[in-house]
Amino acid sequence: MATYQLNVNGQRKQVKVDPSTPLLWVLREELKMTGTKYGCGISACGACTVHLDGIATRSCVVPVSLVGDRPIVTIEGIGQDPVGHAVQEAWVDKDVVQCGYCQSGQIMSAVAL
Repeated sequence: MATYQLNVNGQRKQVKVDPSTPLLWVLREELKMTGTKYGCGISACGACTVHLDGIATRSCVVPVSLVGDRPIVTIEGIGQDPVGHAVQEAWVDKDVVQCGYCQSGQIMSAVAL
């Protein structure tokens, strides 16, 4: 076990986890941020997409030990960004809404374009 100071949605969060734990599971299990979803576990589907240092990243394959102090933005925090907020509004306005499971990853990917 190791202790990590993460920058998630502009807030410092401390977690004590195994260094190989994927960022996805740190977000979901340790920080109770369940908007980021588990889909495939092999970086193929995109349900787990977050922004790591401003880049769309599949969190299911990124060990927490490689994150460092780089900013992490999840679906819970993307609305704080003007582009993220606009994409979320357009998603609803244009009836893009799907079942809800994959859409957080889709929104995160769209914002990163």
